[in-house]
Formats: sequence, structure tokens, C-alpha cells
Amino acid sequence: MQPDEALAFLKQGAAQIISENELREKLALGRPLRVKLGVDPTSSDIHLGHTVIFRKLRQFQDLGHQAVLIIGDFTGMIGDPSGRSATRPQLTHQEVLANAATYREQAFKILDPARAETVCNGDWFRAMSFEDVLRLNSRVTLQQILQREDFRARMGNQQSIRAHEIQYPIMQGWDSVMVKADVELGGTDQLFNILIGRDFQKGEGLPQQVVFLLPILEGLDGGRKMSKSLGNFVAVNEPAPDMFGKLMSISDELMVRYHQLLLGQGPPAGMHPLDAKKQLAFEIVQIYHSSAAAKKTLDEWNTRFSKRDLEHADLPEFSATERERVAAGTLVSNVYREVFNLQKSHSEVSRLIKQGSVEIDGVKIHDPKATIAVEPGQILRLDRKHAVRIR
Repeated sequence: MQPDEALAFLKQGAAQIISENELREKLALGRPLRVKLGVDPTSSDIHLGHTVIFRKLRQFQDLGHQAVLIIGDFTGMIGDPSGRSATRPQLTHQEVLANAATYREQAFKILDPARAETVCNGDWFRAMSFEDVLRLNSRVTLQQILQREDFRARMGNQQSIRAHEIQYPIMQGWDSVMVKADVELGGTDQLFNILIGRDFQKGEGLPQQVVFLLPILEGLDGGRKMSKSLGNFVAVNEPAPDMFGKLMSISDELMVRYHQLLLGQGPPAGMHPLDAKKQLAFEIVQIYHSSAAAKKTLDEWNTRFSKRDLEHADLPEFSATERERVAAGTLVSNVYREVFNLQKSHSEVSRLIKQGSVEIDGVKIHDPKATIAVEPGQILRLDRKHAVRIR
């Protein structure tokens, strides 16, 4: 593509670019750009929130540019404080490396390995002396660091900021110097960190990287950003039925946003929200598993919920003592928690039961306090999206 055409293509879905003119000039250089993305293995999973940025990095690759994937084996021990209201738990180097073991495999579900360079930032941070660290710290003022919105909020709330946390943006910025990044990708919460990288590059006499920010994907709860620590995530390597089921559980409003951020376009005009949600779940499973897996999970979901033929469906199981007698509300709460990892309040469970959502072998239960006996082989339907077989 010509520079203007490439810029128009790449800026689709971007939240902010600093600056578009700089990016256009870099695209006109006639060489592959080095496009940096840093990921910290603070857990073992890459989730759909990460894929918003990975997909943009793949677009750069498809235009002939070089992806530079930095595995933060050192920064991961600190944990990015961006958007955090409290200090992250510190990880050991061994824990970070264990988490990183599958990162490349997961990343290459999206990225082209032929145009990807993978490095660990411990390769240069391990070689630094304490004198080197002091010199690097001297290039950033404490006023700069404490201007960050998340740090200001924590100070205003009388919450502590640990000294090691202010090292994070300094370390991320130095990564940009070490890999000679032309562009750095990140979520909107990464603006400060990436600007530090620009400052460091200028100080080293290098061309400054372009800041390329993308929207942050909300988690399944529709409020907070997707995060494993919050339990509102969909991992790219989790089983296809779990991935499909989680996506079918989101709200209609969130479904539209997921279409836009994860697939690059909104749902088809006029399509019923339920059908649009099925299409979203199908395409996501197809991307991260296969077409066959996507078709199987869609057919299974239709069998379980659309056709309501639960007798022949492959349902998750819930273990119970034979002919166990228990209050309906307690049983439903236990199944949500133990099988689906969902915490439902007493009022939520009562509402579901009273409105007729809960059935055992097709018989509705209307009283949350009713004592019922469960037997092996029975099918307990909790709502439109969740059902189990009693074992």
C-alpha cells in the first residue's frame, strides 16, 4: 500500500495515534518498521482483551512490517501499575518464566511467526549495574511519575505506592531504546509509559517511536476491563465449549462492542441480538480453534438451549450424594459456583427460581426454599445458558 492508504487502513479501530503525521512519514521510509508490543506473563493465559492489540500488530505484519514481541520476564516481576488501584502481588522470576512458557504459542495463534522477533527484557536488565539503574532513573522526574492518573488517585485515597512500582514505566521505556522501536502498541492506559519510551529514544539520539493506542476491552461483566484476576475473561486457549458459552453469556450491548473490537466490524444490520451473539461466538471459536470446533459448539449450544433437547446434550456434570435432599436455592447457588465458577447472590438465585428459569428434568421449581431430592442422571437447568447433569 501507499503510505496514505496504509495509514487509513491501520488507523481503523485506533483510539489515539501520536502522531498520524509521524506514522505516515515512517510508512514512507520504504523499509519494514519495527512495531513493538510488550506483554508481561503475570498469568499463564492470553485473553481476548490482549487480542485487540495482537490483531493490530498482525495488520502491521500483513503490510510487511516486523513485529517485536517483548516478553517481560523482568517487568512481569513488578507488574504494570497502569489502571491499578492497589499494588500488584510480586511474582518470582521462576513464576514469570513458568507463565511465559505458553505465551509464544498463544501469541502465534494471531501473529505471523515469520515476521516476528521475540525477546525477553531480562536479557538487558540482568546485565545492568546499580549505577546504570541510577543513571536511568535520573532521566525521569518524580513529578512526571506522580502525575499519572492512577498514582494520583491512590495518593488521594491514602493508598500506598511502592517504590518499585515507579520503576515500571522507566523499564518499559528503556525496552523501546533496546529494540529500536518505530511504533509501540498499547491500550489507552499505556500512554504515559509509551511517552517515556519516546523521551528515552530522543535522549539516545534515536528516532522517536509512534504511540499507537487501542481501546481496552471490557470483561464479561461489562464494567471493568477484561482481566484474569477479576475472573471476567475469555482465554484464547480455553476449551471451545467454554469459550462459546462465556461469549453467549454477555449482554446485548457488550456483544456489539465485542463484534467491533474483536472482529473489526459491528454485527449485521437487522440481525436479532441472539443470532448476532451466536455469530460472534462462532467466529471467535473458529479463529482460536477451528471451523470444525466452531460448528460443533454451535450445534451443541442449539441442542442444549435453542432446541432445549437437553437429554442428548453433552452437559457438564455436578456431583451430588445419591437422593440428596437440599433447598432449591442452595442447590442452584452451589451449581453456579462449583461448575460454572459464577457467584450468584441469594436475591439473584431467588429471582431465577421464582420466574421459572430453574427446572429439574423439565419440571419447573418456583420456591427457593423447597426441599428437593436430586438423583443421578437428572438434568438441572439453571437458566437459558446453563444446565448440568447430576452425577
